[in-house]
Amino acid sequence: MRIGLLGTGPWAQMVHAPALSGHDEVEFTGVWGRRADAAAELAGQHGTRAYDDVDALFADSDAVAVALPPDVQAPLAVRAARAGCHLLLDKPLATTAADGAAVVAAAREAEVASVVFFTSRFQPEIDAWITEQADKGGWFTARAQWLGSVFRADSPFGASPWRKEKGALWDVGPHALSVLLPVLGDVRKVTAAAHGPGDTAHVVLDHLGGASSTLTLSLTAPTAAAGTTVELRGEAGVAELPSSADGGLPAFGRAIDALHEAARTGRPHPCDAAFALRATEILGSAESLLGERTG
Repeated sequence: MRIGLLGTGPWAQMVHAPALSGHDEVEFTGVWGRRADAAAELAGQHGTRAYDDVDALFADSDAVAVALPPDVQAPLAVRAARAGCHLLLDKPLATTAADGAAVVAAAREAEVASVVFFTSRFQPEIDAWITEQADKGGWFTARAQWLGSVFRADSPFGASPWRKEKGALWDVGPHALSVLLPVLGDVRKVTAAAHGPGDTAHVVLDHLGGASSTLTLSLTAPTAAAGTTVELRGEAGVAELPSSADGGLPAFGRAIDALHEAARTGRPHPCDAAFALRATEILGSAESLLGERTG
């Protein structure tokens, strides 16, 4: 599969480009970025070509991998799909339901496959745990804490403008939903949302399966307090999300495999654009409740 890369930021440098250039079943077509010099530098590091014209990269590729802010990703994903490219996208898909729906519609109309890189879902230990808990059922409640310390001086993402603007709700909220929704079912209603310290958001969800869940999301937690916890309680007792030794790079390699399989078989992947759109809709509802409080 010929795959082009859109984006030149830290995530593209640390994960996307190395995974694409090192994958045995990928021809790394080239790199396009909003800064031509950065695209040329990243392409040169991986022995591929930098593109000034994104449509030319689409024309030379079977698929594109996107490492861009969500407001930039969504319209480019629509263009790529219409050009016949399969889509390997980052989370969040978009930060408005309308933008996310446009990506889903374009992929369906063009009959291209889509996979959205929710990191946890491509880590074997965590994905197996999710499947196991979904099979058990009978869950009463869950709590998910996704706490980061992103804006410190030594963080590669500390200067990210979109993260500073949209905060943890949109950056790590998709990760929490990618774990909870397969286990507890879709969300019937976002029942409450409240602000905490810094960019911290507390969200309460009512799930169709009858369970409720609480999310605590932050990018501004003290470094010593950072970490991820998901705990389920129900008829089977208590279950806690396992840790994973995998980083983003091997997980992204599996996401590439998943896109290849979805494109080959025509079977949608569980983390396709439609699933990511649902996460966008839920987070949009939470954002509205948070805005009502501050307004």
